[in-house]
Amino acid sequence: MRTNVEDKIQAPFIATAEDDEIIHTIFDLEQYLGKEIIWLTGITFDEVIKTKGGWLPNKLHRYSTQWLKIEPMVQWWYKNFTDPILVNIGFRAEEKRRVIRMHEKSNKEGLLEFKTTFKKNKNGTNHWDIVAWQKSQFPLYDNRIYKTDIEKFWIGKPVRFAERNNCVGCFHRNPLLLKKMSEIHPAKLNWFSEQEGGKNDYWRSDVSYKKIIESELQFELDFNDFSECDDGLCEL
Repeated sequence: MRTNVEDKIQAPFIATAEDDEIIHTIFDLEQYLGKEIIWLTGITFDEVIKTKGGWLPNKLHRYSTQWLKIEPMVQWWYKNFTDPILVNIGFRAEEKRRVIRMHEKSNKEGLLEFKTTFKKNKNGTNHWDIVAWQKSQFPLYDNRIYKTDIEKFWIGKPVRFAERNNCVGCFHRNPLLLKKMSEIHPAKLNWFSEQEGGKNDYWRSDVSYKKIIESELQFELDFNDFSECDDGLCEL
């Protein structure tokens, strides 16, 4: 699987903080749709911490998505297009707050802007530009498609899905859900714990990941015991 990913991104595949099942999802979707899915990559998480922040991302300073996800997409857009592109965002009917926030981030023309650098100045420094690159539309939200509708659609189809998306150790998540994740993905949650302390501080202000991992639950929890608010999506 690592080799397959590296063939896609044409670069070393270091790791992912998400459930490994999501990698299978993308390959399954490519086969199911019969269309190529273009993989993009940018600088590593360690490089983001070193050059963009200097501290671990947290609820007050969320910058990893900007550099790990959006930046590579903007760079790809710049190489392939000259005008803003239409992008379908998968916010569902119950995610009205996320749709509103996306609209609030758009400029007067309804376009999302991003500050990045595509070239160097004559003195060798980065030349920064603010580009309007994306026009967002929300087909699931507009057509009143809910999570249950999507789950029903995929029943019996040859595409695997993880129980939870996003980083397994996302700092927006309920500590109880993070504890559950530590039991399913111990190596990944240990990585999150090992990043804490020292000059990079902590992912959260209320509790360390070390304490979450070492905590003892009084009863067994199942994924059905958690809502999307426990995933932190209510805050996004």
